[in-house]
Formats: sequence, C-alpha cells, structure tokens
Amino acid sequence: MALAVMLLNGASFHGGCCRPKVLLSSLGPLLSNSKLYSSYRRPGAEPEKKLSWQNADFSFKKAIDHLKTQLSLLKKETQDYLKGPGGHALSQHLLEQTRVLWQFRSQEDLNKWVISSDVEIGGKSKVYIKLGRNNQAALLYGTLNTEVPRDGETQYSGYCSMRSRPAVGSFNRKKYYDWSNFNSLYLRVRGDGRPWMVNIYTDPYFSHQKDDLYTYFMFTRGGPYWEEIQIPFSKFFLSSRGRVQDNQHPVWLDKIRTLGFTIGDKVDGPFQLEIDFIGLLNDRAHKEKFAYEAYDKNTPV
Repeated sequence: MALAVMLLNGASFHGGCCRPKVLLSSLGPLLSNSKLYSSYRRPGAEPEKKLSWQNADFSFKKAIDHLKTQLSLLKKETQDYLKGPGGHALSQHLLEQTRVLWQFRSQEDLNKWVISSDVEIGGKSKVYIKLGRNNQAALLYGTLNTEVPRDGETQYSGYCSMRSRPAVGSFNRKKYYDWSNFNSLYLRVRGDGRPWMVNIYTDPYFSHQKDDLYTYFMFTRGGPYWEEIQIPFSKFFLSSRGRVQDNQHPVWLDKIRTLGFTIGDKVDGPFQLEIDFIGLLNDRAHKEKFAYEAYDKNTPV
C-alpha cells in the first residue's frame, strides 16, 4: 500500500509532476475502500485497536481484473484505430450515408441515458423512462410542473430532460463522437404534440465554456403514427445557461460529448415521447453550411 501511495504521489513526467490517470484508474479498486487518514473520534471514546492502514482492502485480484479489462479495451481501440475512422475501412467511411447511434431494444440500451428534472433545484416535475411496447422503443414520460421553488432565488422552473452518458475510453479517458462525415441528425419518434429541444454538448476548450450547448427544436405532431425527423446540424444555435449567444458558430462535429432532449414549454401537465432510434444522415441535397449570421470581431476601421 505504501508503494502504491508513493507511486501515485511521486510519479512524474517530462515537463512537470502530475498524477497519472492510468495509474489511478488501474489502482482504483485497490484503494477504493482504504482509510489512509485518521478518522474523527468522539471525546472519551477509546481509540481503535487497529491502525488505519490495517483497515485497507488489499484486493490485488480486483485490481488485476480491472487492469485486464482496461487493457482489453485499449487493445480494441488500437485495432479500430488501425482499421480506419470509427473502426471502419476508409472506403466504407467515405461512402457512409447513414449511421445508427442509439436504438432502444433492451434495458442495457436505456442505461446509456440519464434523466433529470427541476427536482434538482427544488421543482416538482417528474420524469421516467422505460422500454415501450414489445421492447421496440424508449418511452420517456412524466409530468411537467412550472411551480417555482420558494427559496427566494429561483425564478424559473418546469423542465425535464434525457441525456446520453458521455463516452469513456480505456483507463477512463475522455472519448468523443466524430460526426464530421454527416450533416444531419435523423430520428424516428412518436410524441404527443409538445415541442422538445434537442441539445448537443461538445467538449469545451476553456472552463468558462462548460455550459455551452447547441440547440434546435423538435416539433412532434402527436397522434398514433410514428414520424421521422431530420434536423440539419447547420440549424443548431449556440446558447449558454439558457441564453442565446450573439457570437454564433457551427457545431464542432468532431468533438461531440453527449446528446440530450429537454421539454420546457411552460405548460403544466403530462407528457410522453417515444424514441425508436437516433442516427446520422449525410444528405447530399442539403448544401447549407450555417443558418445564422456570423459577426466579424475584427472589423477594419
């Protein structure tokens, strides 16, 4: 254990000292249940008979198993990288017209998504997700409540959302979706007539951009019939913390982190949205690069 702590605290690379994420990931299961600090003891209570390091879980088998799993993931990633973009041959990548990103056929498919609502800020909206009829779609449903929490600070409430989990590579590395070979988002949904916001989150270069997202609207028509919706990426506009930004630019399609859906139309009551699949489309007929005016910051005087 002392050796593990020395490795974590004393490892250095060229250009400065840091804690290697690879080592932290591989030794995580070993150090997860360890008490390397002296816990608080009430006055008058007898001290523990065991030292703090004796309570550590020396589960080397768990650490080795975790390391094997990460190495197998790294091997697969390397093979896909050598094969071509996205694990496909270059010719197939260049000729690819469509790609299915998510489809909902099992509970495992639902576990790739996270739901949230204004309950996080004290609201009263409720949202749930489950498999639809015959396990052929994801059913997102709940109740929207726009009542503002009485905390003296919150001014708006009433939203529910569904968001994909960020992709993670081997050794807990960040992994991005590369959609640069496509120009449209393609979905097959069945809604109740209420509008939704489709949100694309990219990886920011600076910390002050962590709340930036690209948004466009998806209007469902309601009724018993499914509809296929195509949303060009050129229509997505930049917003931050609910405010549309003056400086607009196209989506960074090579650094996509997550995709999400949000309902917040300020109408109290039940809602539901069924999603069959979410995919990408390369529409050769769509020539628009960006739908919004881009301002020149360095206008000559």
